[in-house]
Amino acid sequence: MDSEEFRKNGYKLIDWITDYYQHIEEYPVKAQVKPGVIYQALPENAPENHEDFDAILADFDNTLLEGMTHWQSPSFFAYFNANTSFPSILGELLTSAIGAQCMIWETSPAAAELEEKVCEWMKKACGIPDAWDGVIQDTASTATLCALLMAREKHSNFMINKYGFLAGSKYIIYCSSEAHSSIEKGVKIAGFGSDQIRKIRVDSKFAMMPEVLNKQIVDDLNAGFVPLCVVSAIGTTGSHGIDTIHEISKICKRYAIFHHVDAAHAGNATILPEFQWMIDGLDAADSYVFNPHKWMFTNFDCSLFYTKDKQALIKTFDILPEYLKTDVDSKVNNYRDWGIQLGRRFRALKLWFVLRSYGLEGIRTKFRLHISLAQEFAARLRKDGRFELLAPVPLNLICFRYKPVGVESLDQLNELNKLLEQKINETGKAYITHTKLLGKYTLRMCIGQTNVEKRHVDAFWELLEAKISKL
Repeated sequence: MDSEEFRKNGYKLIDWITDYYQHIEEYPVKAQVKPGVIYQALPENAPENHEDFDAILADFDNTLLEGMTHWQSPSFFAYFNANTSFPSILGELLTSAIGAQCMIWETSPAAAELEEKVCEWMKKACGIPDAWDGVIQDTASTATLCALLMAREKHSNFMINKYGFLAGSKYIIYCSSEAHSSIEKGVKIAGFGSDQIRKIRVDSKFAMMPEVLNKQIVDDLNAGFVPLCVVSAIGTTGSHGIDTIHEISKICKRYAIFHHVDAAHAGNATILPEFQWMIDGLDAADSYVFNPHKWMFTNFDCSLFYTKDKQALIKTFDILPEYLKTDVDSKVNNYRDWGIQLGRRFRALKLWFVLRSYGLEGIRTKFRLHISLAQEFAARLRKDGRFELLAPVPLNLICFRYKPVGVESLDQLNELNKLLEQKINETGKAYITHTKLLGKYTLRMCIGQTNVEKRHVDAFWELLEAKISKL
C-alpha cells in the first residue's frame, strides 16, 4: 500500500468509523455468536499474496463484526466501561501513525514531557497531593504490581532485587475481601505467594473495616510475619465499596506499612470537587492509581499511577545498559525506569486530545449526568417493590436483584436473577453483568458510557420489566 492508497483507504476507514457510531445502537450490544463460529469462518492459512483493502474491510464487516461486543454502545452497562471518544480516536490514530517507541526521553522528548505535563494536569484537577509524581501505565493491574514491588524493595533496602527472596519469606499483603483480583495476581507475580495475602472483612457498605485490619496486623506481627503492604480500594469492582483511606493510612503509618490505593474506576470521579472526599487521607499513603481508559473517554490503555517517592519507584526498576545511556539522563524523566516495560507507547497523546477537546468542565458535565442517571435508576428500584438494592450507590454502579413477593429461597432467587441476566443480554438491546454479594446473585449496572443518555436508561427499564413479566 503506497501513500496514495493509504490516503484513499484511510478516508474509507474514517467514513466507516463515522457510520459505525451513527448506527451503533442498531447492533446487538453483546455479541450473539456461539464459541468457535468466528474461528471456523476464517481461512485455515494466511494468504500467500496481496489482498485488496476493500476485501479485507468487507470481511471485517461480514465476519468479524458479528463477533464483537460493542463496548461503545450507550446501552453497554456491563463491567466497568472502557470508553473512548472521537478526540481520543484521533489522538490514537496519530500515535499509531508516528509509531514512536517512547522508552526514554531521547527517543521522543515530546512524548516524555507531554506525559509529565498531563500527569500534572490530572493531579491538580483530581486533588492528588501536589508533591506526588505521576506516570502513565497500561493498566491498574500493572500499577498495583509496581506498588507491590516498590513496597518489597523499600522494605528490603532493595536487596531482593539483588539477591532474590530468602527461603521462608514472611511478607504479608492486606486488602479487603471485595478487592480486585489483580491484587492477588500481583502478589503471586511479585513472589510473595498467594498464601501471604490477607483479605480483610468489609462492613455493610462493603468497605474494609479498619479495626479488623489493625487486629490482623497485630496478630501477624505476634506470629512472626512481616506486614508489608495494604492495598485499599476506592470503588471496588463488585460493589463500589469505598475504603476509608484516612483511617487505613493512620494504621499503615503506625506499623510502617506501605499503602497503595486502587481507584481504577471511581478515581475518575475525583475530577468533581464534590467527590474528592473519597481520597481524604491520600497524602499519608504511598501510591495511587486510576484509569482514564475506564470512564474518562480515553481509549484503552491509559492508567495514571502516582507515588510520593519517585526515587524508590525508579530504584525498583532502573537498569542502565550502555546502549541506553544518554547525555541527558540526569536532567529528564526516562519513564522506562518508572515501571515494568522497557518499550512504551505514546499514551499521553490521546489523553491530551481528550482534555483539550472536552475541557475539565465538559468532562465534569458528563460525569454528573452519568451519576445522576444512576441515582435516578436506583431510586426507581427502591420505589418498585419487586427489586432489592444490594449495595450503596455512591456513584454510577447499581447492584440489585429481582426479588418477587413470596420467593425467599436464596438458591431460587439466585437462579431467577441469573436467568433474568441471560434473558436481557440475549436480546442484544443492552448488556449487564453480575457478581455475588453475601452469596446473593447480584445484577450490576454501570451507567458511564461516553454517549449514554436518559433515554437509554429508560429503555433498559422497559426491557427489564418486559423480561420479568415472562419469567
